[in-house]
Parts: sequence; structure tokens; C-alpha cells
Amino acid sequence: MENDEARLNLGATIRELYAIVAKLETAYPGRHFTPDGHLVGSLGEVYASERYGIHLFEASHETHDGYWPDSDDDARRRLVQIKVTQRNRVALSDCPDYLIVLLLSKEGAFREVYNGPGEPVWKMRGKPQKTSQFQISVRKLERVSQDVTDEDRIPPIG
Repeated sequence: MENDEARLNLGATIRELYAIVAKLETAYPGRHFTPDGHLVGSLGEVYASERYGIHLFEASHETHDGYWPDSDDDARRRLVQIKVTQRNRVALSDCPDYLIVLLLSKEGAFREVYNGPGEPVWKMRGKPQKTSQFQISVRKLERVSQDVTDEDRIPPIG
């Protein structure tokens, strides 16, 4: 009986999810929150934008998701890739200039796993997957994060 009740609520829950997706896409034009993998990534990109002051590029921009203006000098801005996971690893296709990796809990809280130059993370990559992406564990990211200096981190706003 319990499974029958859950199935009856599934349609309503999916409708609620799509209503929330529509609200998010209206509030953040240019981001896609489709519940197919884009949702978690776009949530993380918007969070990073608001938390760190990152200016986001149009969705699906190659290698980098946006930039952090290090100063008024555009030449000093930091190109940033933002990765979000709810699991124990993330995938990279290219070496980003800077990388922020966030872990999203089921309660909706973000935790910074890595914030720094992309090169040290890229050097840790293993063999490529069939998708040509490289998987890196959250545990490894947390270890390499300990070696990132404050000057090499993108500071949160405020």
C-alpha cells in the first residue's frame, strides 16, 4: 500500500519540480535547471556566482563557467570552472585556469571541497573514461586543497 501512495504522489512531485525549475530559470536567465544533470550543475553555478561574485558565461561555455574579476583590469580576471557533485567524485574534460568544486547535500547546503588553480587538480587525473572525461575523487580534492594558499583561492563575498 505504501508504494501505491508514493506512486500516486510521483506525478504531483514531478509537477512541483518543473514548477521550481521554471522559477529558477526565470530568476536566472541563461541557466538551465533541467532535471537531467543540468539541475545540480546550474544550482552550483548560481550559488558560486552569488557566493564568490563570479560572472557567469552563457550555459555550456567551453572549459570555464565564468570569471572572477580579480581587479578592474580584465587581464587579471580569473577564468573559473565550477563543478558540483552529490557523490564522491567529479569529472573534468579540460584543465581550467581556476576550479571551484562544491558538494551539495540533500538538505540543499553547499560545502566547498576545492577552490584554487586548476593545474594541481589536472595533474592528479587518472585514465580518461569512455566519455574522455577524467574522474577525481572528493577525497583527493580535499587533500590537494590543503596546499592552496589564501592568495590562490577566490574569496567569498563579504
